[in-house]
Amino acid sequence: MVYKKHRGYAEARPLEILRDSPHVVDSLCRHFPICGGCSTQNLDYKEQVNQKKKQVEDLYIRQAGIDDFSVNKVIVAEKNYNYRNKMEFSFSNRRWLLEGEKEVPESDFALGLHIPRRYDKILDIKECHIQEKICNNILNLVRTEALNNNLKPYDNKTNNGYLRHLVLRYGYNTGELMVNLVTSYENTKLLEPIIKALLNQFPDITSIVNNINTRRADVAYGESEIIPHGAPAIREKLDDITFEISANSFFQTNTEQAEKLFQVVLDNAGLTGKEIVFDLFCGTGSIALFLARFAKKIYGFDVIKSAIEDATRNAVVNGIDNTKFQKVNLETYFKKGRNLDNYPTPDLLKLDPPRSGIHKNLVKSLPKFGSRQKVYVS
Repeated sequence: MVYKKHRGYAEARPLEILRDSPHVVDSLCRHFPICGGCSTQNLDYKEQVNQKKKQVEDLYIRQAGIDDFSVNKVIVAEKNYNYRNKMEFSFSNRRWLLEGEKEVPESDFALGLHIPRRYDKILDIKECHIQEKICNNILNLVRTEALNNNLKPYDNKTNNGYLRHLVLRYGYNTGELMVNLVTSYENTKLLEPIIKALLNQFPDITSIVNNINTRRADVAYGESEIIPHGAPAIREKLDDITFEISANSFFQTNTEQAEKLFQVVLDNAGLTGKEIVFDLFCGTGSIALFLARFAKKIYGFDVIKSAIEDATRNAVVNGIDNTKFQKVNLETYFKKGRNLDNYPTPDLLKLDPPRSGIHKNLVKSLPKFGSRQKVYVS
């Protein structure tokens, strides 16, 4: 069924499967395909990679109108499960009931993920195979304690309730763990039973954070945060660099693939140690700090204050003194080349924008930077 038309192509979803593809495999997860977290878990991984490569080719041909190009061999992941270092789960009083669950006593409570195309319904998740196994144990303990203590999920339609999200971060190379409970208002006393149970069962938890989001927007971060236990950030190591990652900071969610990605950026950057590098959308500075050993100076720019603070702190932690990170709105900061006189001309532009892509103001300004090389990460 076609649900969206574009110039030159359309988007559609299947109404009925007449015959399975030879690439279809049994999915490991019992929640698939009802859960909206994964979409291709029932597809052989080799074919997943092939389809993703085709998707890139289609984007160039259909949307960019470019057909004279080639796509390099895909760098595959060694782990298909238990690889994700961050997961966001939602609390809801609108649980998606499966067949046979019509009479469950907790039908007004769910902790899990949205089902496809239904942002008002949450599937209660007992086990997510793409996160670390210990995180599944924490997920289930938090659910149990929330139910036992009658803590109500937030309802953004009525603006009532307390629990909004559970965000778990895990350092695969350090073993450090953060539990972030996002609530609709500040009352850490309500969280005490959950915190006590977590520390009793998982005493090595590095950080427990309470983000407070008083807005109706369904986002897993808040305007303020409290640290009921431990550090405000966890550490992760990539190569020989240590990164401190706070609750709301962006970090590549697949640690092993991030290391490969950073190496690809370095391989294509052509650095000799004499270059000036601009890192646009630098986030916590992960790629900038990775490249810093091979460049003269790196300037990082991002709009998120906490990310810039993390990047600056991570440079200090690692003894890196040839980076400078600055909070700016890249939609306007370099518009029409303004502010470029405040910096030396970059030899390399590295861009790693959010999903929405690069704003047209910045796109139009890119030629004014005068860089000989650009590396775009997407």
